[in-house]
Amino acid sequence: MKKLIEKGIFLSHKYEEIIRYLIIGVLTTVVSLVSKYALLFTVLDAKDPLELQIAVVLSWVLAVIFAYVTNRIFVFQSKNKNIVKEILMFVSSRIATLAMESIFLWFFITFLKLNTNLYVILWTLVSQVLITIGNYILSKFFVFSHQKK
Repeated sequence: MKKLIEKGIFLSHKYEEIIRYLIIGVLTTVVSLVSKYALLFTVLDAKDPLELQIAVVLSWVLAVIFAYVTNRIFVFQSKNKNIVKEILMFVSSRIATLAMESIFLWFFITFLKLNTNLYVILWTLVSQVLITIGNYILSKFFVFSHQKK
């Protein structure tokens, strides 16, 4: 039992950054989904392509603000003094995944007309998994790559 506990501690330390990223990623996803669903199920209509994209963009803005602050402080523990450059790199990487999400949701919800509430939830969740993976890769190797671990 003691060896299993020690091994578990070693593994969690070895993958500490990924674990922190996943926790922050879940929280960022919650920010994104709650804001997106709040918009789509109250004032905006997912069946309207423009309103769907407005919801995606607004929820993205809120999630990016939350993600940058939490990734900088808790995940990558950035000490970069050039915050403006870091923010621009972070935002540009997130724009790439925003485009990916917009195309993904447009394809399934608008083009294929899989636009019932259940499908909106399903495709949004699937896209969030893909976005989380893409965001980690871009943050690790593009935005915060200068950080010494």
